[in-house]
Amino acid sequence: VQLQGSGGGLVQAGGSLRLSCAASGHTFSNSTVGWFRQAPGQEREFLVGLSWSGRTYYEDSVKDRFTTSKDNAKNTVYLEMHSLKPEDTAVYYCAAKRPNGGRYYYTQPQEYDYWGQGTQVTVSS
Repeated sequence: VQLQGSGGGLVQAGGSLRLSCAASGHTFSNSTVGWFRQAPGQEREFLVGLSWSGRTYYEDSVKDRFTTSKDNAKNTVYLEMHSLKPEDTAVYYCAAKRPNGGRYYYTQPQEYDYWGQGTQVTVSS
């Protein structure tokens, strides 16, 4: 199973980026997906959860600015990020959890089974 993250880059404050997370050997159609980020010297931070049915959960820090979605046909999950701030600078990760009939989102990194390699997002002031 591989998750391939992409779409990061350098953007000015107030700008937008779209991250993608493509899966091979795994399907997003019946799994829970999480988006995390990790800034230098910080712990990995949960941001967004996306259930197999499309239900979403957003942490307050990104609510109303970030939106997640998935395309089951392409087996790809997206994270649209708007109104970016310098404090959003971090490496962003997608993660997937095998279906277990539990909650529709999970906030702890250890609860996930598969991880993307991370993509750098840098927001300049």
